Amino acid sequence: MAKKQKKTTPEQVPTKRQLSKWQRQMKIRRIVIIAAVVFLVGISSWIGYGFYKDYKNDPLRQVVIEVNDVPFNMEYFVDMLDVYTTGVNSTELYYYGDYFAGMAANTIINAESLRQAAKEELGIEVTADEINAELKERELSDDKIYRDLIRATLLQEKVGEHFDPGVNATMEQAHALVMLLESQEVADEVMARIEAGGNFTALAEEFSCNSSVEHDLGWLPKELMPNTSIANAAFNLMAGEISQPIYDGNATKNIGYWLIEVTNAQNETIDALVMLLGSESEAARVKVELAAGGNFSALAGNYSQHASNTTGGRLDGLKRGDMGSTAFDQVAFNITLNQVSEPVKDESVQTTGGYWIVKVMDRGDRQLDEQLREELKGKRYDDWLEAWKKNSTIENRLDEDKTAWAIDEVFKRRNA
Repeated sequence: MAKKQKKTTPEQVPTKRQLSKWQRQMKIRRIVIIAAVVFLVGISSWIGYGFYKDYKNDPLRQVVIEVNDVPFNMEYFVDMLDVYTTGVNSTELYYYGDYFAGMAANTIINAESLRQAAKEELGIEVTADEINAELKERELSDDKIYRDLIRATLLQEKVGEHFDPGVNATMEQAHALVMLLESQEVADEVMARIEAGGNFTALAEEFSCNSSVEHDLGWLPKELMPNTSIANAAFNLMAGEISQPIYDGNATKNIGYWLIEVTNAQNETIDALVMLLGSESEAARVKVELAAGGNFSALAGNYSQHASNTTGGRLDGLKRGDMGSTAFDQVAFNITLNQVSEPVKDESVQTTGGYWIVKVMDRGDRQLDEQLREELKGKRYDDWLEAWKKNSTIENRLDEDKTAWAIDEVFKRRNA
């Protein structure tokens, strides 16, 4: 198969439906990797005989990842990618190969970091007998790749127990309702309606723009709150109190607003200047600057949250569907040339920055239920591993060409 060409359209990301399908297929084939632990399983260190032999002439011997001076070569990465994508068909692998390659690389990095941290900080390791028993139970082959995957999975379980808060742990918890609003203007409007007797839950349903955080969080300890902004508010307010709007520059919203200027249109293809702004009020302010003589490219570089901000918002040769947005296409392919559109609301994109409003329903000491205990254990485990990685020297040398080469190698194996 020929090496993939560079894409001129935005990178495709698997849909939730596709990810669910791949996960089911992997489970059926008894593949150890599942999405819930994809960053926590991987391989242990491996320095094979003749690692650097014929380095320049054999791409498979090239070191592509290093974790604290422990090297992983291209051959091992291809092995991991091959196993990782078992159950993924050829079409999916071709179009989403970059995504899978990134996941496989992160798996290697995280698993090796886990191996090192567990041994050096906690004195925890996995024995060969434990690996053999698990391979037999799962009916997996004794190949090195499966041994390493099993080792990482067992090690994760052992280390996880170290962070278990205990079955009978009692902690202060808060029951909070939250909403994320796109701008200060919207937050002020919502606060006015709350003060006038508006229902918090109904207003959250109408205005909140973050589907990944439930409006009703239920009872949670501070460590498990979705973010620091919410946690601080929830544990500094009394039952029944509502916070003032809290700005969070890292909050992800499922909404954005386009400003579009088409500079050329021919045969259903357009050249355009675009900006993606985080709120309607911001888009309106930027359009006023444009009307006053502001330079589109300069403003896009300063304000746009789209990847095209690095080129001043310029996107040439666009066809319908390239942006993956019906809202964008409806305007861009119908607008008058060289005129800036009104702000175009788009709920198919994501932007960052917003204002949280938090209402505390109740607070107090409560016993952790089993689900919260497991979540807390996982959170402490993740924080510990991330701290180790932050203080580690990690190199990922997989560029676009090497990734494409590795994907082609997987295709060759399967077509041999």
